[in-house]
Amino acid sequence: MSAGPVVRVAEFLADCPFSHRLPDDPIVFPNLPGASHMHSFFGSTVTNALTTVDDLMSANSNCNPSIDKSSYWIPTLYVDNMPVEPTTGIFYYLGEGVRDDLIAQTQPLPVGLRIMAGNAKATGPADNTISRWSCLHAGHVGSSPDFVTCPAGTMLESYLDFPHCWDGRNLDSADHQSHMAYPVGNACPASHPVIVPKLRQVMRYPVSGDPSRFRLASGGGYTMHGDFFNAWPADEMARRVNDCIRPIIKCGTDGRP
Repeated sequence: MSAGPVVRVAEFLADCPFSHRLPDDPIVFPNLPGASHMHSFFGSTVTNALTTVDDLMSANSNCNPSIDKSSYWIPTLYVDNMPVEPTTGIFYYLGEGVRDDLIAQTQPLPVGLRIMAGNAKATGPADNTISRWSCLHAGHVGSSPDFVTCPAGTMLESYLDFPHCWDGRNLDSADHQSHMAYPVGNACPASHPVIVPKLRQVMRYPVSGDPSRFRLASGGGYTMHGDFFNAWPADEMARRVNDCIRPIIKCGTDGRP
């Protein structure tokens, strides 16, 4: 009997529990405490409206690996108007969405890069083409841009893939989106030629049942979005890209196969 085909996955990850909640957003509303809807923060334990990349690099992180000083944040989920936090935030860094020869050209995410995904201003499911809700251990429910009804004993799950084609110049942009793009036709567009690892944010909430009880701080389930402020030390990020992403190898939180 021969072994099955080898599964080739380009991946490393960080497992970052909930840290704190604040109505702050250092990307969209920098230096304006309280200007945002409520966010749940993961990773860096100090993030607030005033946060800079230097603040992140010198502060503690609750991530495994703790060397990941990045900050990740999402709109807080409320169930019956009470905040409910995910059991953990899992942040996968992937080489996918482009051809294998382009994965081999992946560049490290530059220190200080800020990326957003999802549409906080969505007015309905049709405005959301990126984020998805599903149920852990209940695949038959399927996925949707809006909340789904998860059977008892399962967990509500959110998946969000961030853009991973960079313009190669700007760590942010006026709309916080124009410096990044999604691949088109398994390649990065000429306007955004630099391939970086794709961040996939997975949140699992200890809730199930009737989604009419659920809302996000930003509105309906279709307003799910994520923010990422990169503060991986450059050498640690570069090693993971070189050892895991480019050769298409699945690595753990330590960045090793």
